[in-house]
Amino acid sequence: MSQSPKLPVWFWIVAALALIWNLLGVFAYIQQMTISDEALAALPAAERALYDAYPAWAAAAFAVAVFGGAAGSALLLLRNKLAIPVFGASLAGIAVQMVHSLFIANSVAVYGPGAAIMPVMIVVISAALLWWSMQLKAKGWIG
Repeated sequence: MSQSPKLPVWFWIVAALALIWNLLGVFAYIQQMTISDEALAALPAAERALYDAYPAWAAAAFAVAVFGGAAGSALLLLRNKLAIPVFGASLAGIAVQMVHSLFIANSVAVYGPGAAIMPVMIVVISAALLWWSMQLKAKGWIG
């Protein structure tokens, strides 16, 4: 039986930060899916319209994105190669969600140009985590 290589401390730090980042996404999903009628009523009309028109398929993509990212990060901490396909599914969920948000719902028209910054960050971080997990597998750090 071969021993797994001892990993540098930075691996654990990056993987833990990835989990925290993705758990923030899970929190955002739960917050969005459980928003109260009172909180909805307090939103400006344009924001309320975005919530009212949010399709189930976009919500499902959001769930795949955030829960996949959190699961992929947890799998990294467990040094499990299944992090790779799980991060891939998460990135696919993000792509579907962003198509809805940016092109179908046109959320930038409601929130302003700054609303595109977070989606770009999310895509970049998700793609980086997928790439990194593939590098870790190639090095034998996860298996």
